[in-house]
Amino acid sequence: MEIVVRLDVMLARRKMRSRELAEIVGITEANLSLLKSGKVKGIRFETLGRICAALECQPGDLLEAIPSAD
Repeated sequence: MEIVVRLDVMLARRKMRSRELAEIVGITEANLSLLKSGKVKGIRFETLGRICAALECQPGDLLEAIPSAD
């Protein structure tokens, strides 16, 4: 199972820029960029909660589990 990050989709729906979200959440743009690209191993629930609050969404709107091609 692969976890895909759909943060870019939610940012577009909310018409919000990455820079603005990073400032609201309290993380760097670089870390947000890594999260958007899926190049992180994990995320703190606190950070996920702040992102969801800022984007007015649920964690399931940002993360999607996709079966592996194996």
